[in-house]
Amino acid sequence: MRSAFDFAPYRRSTVGFDRLFDLLENSSLGQGSENYPPFDLIKVDENHYRVILAVAGFGRDEIDIVAQQNQLIVSGKKADDEGVDYIHRGIANRQFERRFGLADFIKVAEADLKDGLLSVDLIREIPEAMKPKKISIGGSQPKQEAIEVTAQESADV
Repeated sequence: MRSAFDFAPYRRSTVGFDRLFDLLENSSLGQGSENYPPFDLIKVDENHYRVILAVAGFGRDEIDIVAQQNQLIVSGKKADDEGVDYIHRGIANRQFERRFGLADFIKVAEADLKDGLLSVDLIREIPEAMKPKKISIGGSQPKQEAIEVTAQESADV
C-alpha cells in the first residue's frame, strides 16, 4: 500500500534522506485499524519525551519493552486464566504489540507501571561531536599581527 503522495521528485534532488522518505511512505503500513492499547505522547521539555500506554490488567511480568535501532517496541501477553469461569468478559486483555519510531539519539531512560498506565521516558542525548559549534571568523587579525612583527624586526635591524 503506497501513500497518495509521490516522493520520487524529492528523492532525485536530495542526498541522504532515503530513510526519511521510507518512513513517510510506510507510515500507514502495519498500523491499519489497530489501536489497542491506547497511548499518549507527551513532550516534557526540549530533550525529554514520555509515552504513556493504557495497559489495565497487565502486570509488570506480562509486558516487554524493547528498544532497538530507532524503534521502541512495547508488547504484552496476558497469562491464561485457568479455572476462572467468566459470565461476562468485557476487559480487553488481549495480547498486543505497539511500535514507535524513534529519532536519532533518542534513548529509553526508564519505564514505570502505575494504576494501569505504562509510562516510558525517552531522552534525546546528542553526542558532543554532533552538537552545533560556533566557529569564530579569523583571517584578518593574524595577518595584521604578522605585519606588525615584521615592521618591528625591520626597525631593530
